[in-house]
Amino acid sequence: MWRRSVARWRRGWRGRTASASSAAVPRRRPGGVERHPPLERLAAALTPGEARERSSLAIVWLQARALAPALDVAALDEAQREGVLTITERDRATVPDLIVDNRGKRPVLLLAGEILLGGKQNRVLAEDVLLPARSGPRSIGVYCVEAGRWSGSSGRFESKGTFAPSRLRSEVLDRADQQRVWGAVSAYAAQAAAPSATQSYSAVVERPEVKEHIQRVEDDLDRPPAGAIGAAAFAGTRLAGLDVFPDASLFTRLWPKLLRAHAVEVFRTAAGAADAAAREARLRAALDAMQQARGTSRRNVGDGAIFEFRVGDLRGAALTVRDQVLHVAVV
Repeated sequence: MWRRSVARWRRGWRGRTASASSAAVPRRRPGGVERHPPLERLAAALTPGEARERSSLAIVWLQARALAPALDVAALDEAQREGVLTITERDRATVPDLIVDNRGKRPVLLLAGEILLGGKQNRVLAEDVLLPARSGPRSIGVYCVEAGRWSGSSGRFESKGTFAPSRLRSEVLDRADQQRVWGAVSAYAAQAAAPSATQSYSAVVERPEVKEHIQRVEDDLDRPPAGAIGAAAFAGTRLAGLDVFPDASLFTRLWPKLLRAHAVEVFRTAAGAADAAAREARLRAALDAMQQARGTSRRNVGDGAIFEFRVGDLRGAALTVRDQVLHVAVV
């Protein structure tokens, strides 16, 4: 009976997605030849700093020359702790979108890859959104990361500091269909030997061995040096993710969440031989590609615009507000 119910739910989900995804999770426009001067300026200012390693994970801190004054924004978890941000199901719940409402006096930054727990199923945010102060209710795009549940009495969500590791996050930034997102969740569950009745990504990070691994990584890598505004994470010599926030304070506040995701990415991955020169060359190539990037810009439900681009085989997205990059990610 349960399997038949899930099958009916999935068929229904496809129908709901067809009607809602065009608004909630915009599809990537083909082509795109736009330059993006704010990203060019930021990439040109970035300088790789010291590197730290733990097992197969290496972190290279990123510094920058003088940048414009940072915007004063709150992170998702901060706004929820202050009681000014609510995230809920729609009145008639659908898989690909939720309702957010910032009742605070500061803008709130939501990041593509932040995982939300609760509602009828756990979700992951589809794109960066800068919610203005006192935004009122707005619809945001999400994906499901819990394929086997569509139930629950509470329509509210919380983050609990959970973030998508790079392969899952890459599918999100690529505007993948829901099946590919579920496939990424299943791959992490298999790697961690963490099956669950509802096929939830949360089962991966709650597995005791994974939690112990995350803690060991945090013990070594959770303190960015003074002035760092970003980090590049390497799984061996593979660039697994790069995040930059021109506000050093914002980066420091968000780094623990990002680091936990990087730790999951390398769980049970062989360390291999350290090759600092190869990592440095890969990072410099990525920064050069960011500086020369061509892509497409679009608005979303928040302030500013999203610039989407490619760095070789990696996806990139930059949230720009008032001609200033607030966050750029490459995964």
